[in-house]
Amino acid sequence: MKHFFTIALTVTLLFTSCSEEKKPVNLTIAREEVKQYYESGKFDEELNAVIVNAKQKFDKVEFKENSVVIFDVDETALNNYELAEQMGFGYVYTMNKQWNAEMKAPAIPQVKELYDFLLSKNVKIIFITGRNFPEYEVTFKNLKNAGYTVFDTLITQIGDEKKMKALEFKSLKRIWLTEQGYEILGTVGDQWSDLEGENHGIQIKIPNYLYLIED
Repeated sequence: MKHFFTIALTVTLLFTSCSEEKKPVNLTIAREEVKQYYESGKFDEELNAVIVNAKQKFDKVEFKENSVVIFDVDETALNNYELAEQMGFGYVYTMNKQWNAEMKAPAIPQVKELYDFLLSKNVKIIFITGRNFPEYEVTFKNLKNAGYTVFDTLITQIGDEKKMKALEFKSLKRIWLTEQGYEILGTVGDQWSDLEGENHGIQIKIPNYLYLIED
């Protein structure tokens, strides 16, 4: 009887545990929740607060002639929400490449505001993107067309760099920039791989609920 009670209790606890285990959200529901968050104004509210906080942080640092802030491109400087919606909040390689080639992405206004704020402090701006070198020209022109008219350089992946993880690539480029004489005050990006690693300075995390790069 004692053994029966123990087994019964174990089975009961097992089924209770399974029934209470958190289930994943249905993909259709998840997509709709993301869409509503972006289009209801809640995303803008969150981003506004991030930029206010970023300005406060940069206001406390000393700016030098060689001071630079590193910006990511996609979902940081440029807004690809329209593309994401067209792709059903998934990823379609050909649609992504066509979008980039057509240079349709507008600036994210709040990030552009931070960019303008830093320029007013005579801070240099450099863009580092995970896009590949064949897209250098269209990316450069898209940034210019979106209002990012002043920056020191745009760095894309080239050659074997395409095999690197995002964090490794961006970290190595920041090390190289430091060796060229830049003092990196901060990094601005929508993925933690934009911000972590060597020589990142102040980390400004731009919210992104469209995708996640886990490297």
